[in-house]
Amino acid sequence: MYRILIVEDDMTIARSLAAHLRKWDYEVACVEDFKNVAGQFADVDPQLVILDIILPFFNGFYWCQEIRKVSKVPIIFLSSASDNMNIVMAMNMGGDEFIEKPFDLNVATAKVQAVLRRAYAFRGSANVMEYEGILLNLDDATATYKERKACLTKNEFRILQILIENAGKIVPRDDIIERLWESDAFIDDNTLTVNVSRLRKKMEELEIGDKIRTKKGIGYMIE
Repeated sequence: MYRILIVEDDMTIARSLAAHLRKWDYEVACVEDFKNVAGQFADVDPQLVILDIILPFFNGFYWCQEIRKVSKVPIIFLSSASDNMNIVMAMNMGGDEFIEKPFDLNVATAKVQAVLRRAYAFRGSANVMEYEGILLNLDDATATYKERKACLTKNEFRILQILIENAGKIVPRDDIIERLWESDAFIDDNTLTVNVSRLRKKMEELEIGDKIRTKKGIGYMIE
C-alpha cells in the first residue's frame, strides 16, 4: 500500500481527493499544520506528495525544495496557478507532474497511479539481499518471505537494509538516524520509533514480525 501526503490549503479539496484515493487502497494523510509541513512529511514518510503552490506561511515551491533536500519522493503539484511560468518552475524545483485546478478526481487518480508506476516499477534483474530466507529487493523496495511480499516505504526499506547489513548485531538508534536522514532537521524523538513500528507491521504481514528486536536504550537488531 502506497502512502500519500496531500499538502493543500483548501481542506474540502484535500479531503475529497483523499477519500477518492483511499477507494484505490492508498493510505492518505492531509497536512493541517502549514507551519510544520516538514515535520508531518517526516512523520508520514510518504511515497508520493501532492503539493499546492499557494499555501499559508510558505508556498509549495519552498516546501518542494525542503523535501528535495532529504528525499527523492515523487511530487505532484496541484494548483490553479497553472500558467506556463508556474508549471516550468514546478518542474524545475523537482516536481514530477502538474495537475491544474479545477480537476476531475478520476484524472487526478490516473496521474497519481502513473507517477507511482514510473517511480517504483520493477527495473530489470533483481538486486537482492538475503537473510535467513528474507529477500530484500534493492531495486523495488520490497521484502519477500516464502510466498508473501510487502512493499516498503523509503525509510522502512533503509532500516531493514541497515539491520540486515548488521545481522546479529545491535545497531544504535543514532547510527540508524544518521544513515536515514543525515541531519536532525526533520526529526523528533518518535520519528524512528514510528518508522520501526511500521516496518514491524509489514514484517508481521510476512509472518516474521518477531525478527526485529528492540534493545531498550540502545537500538535495534535483526535475529
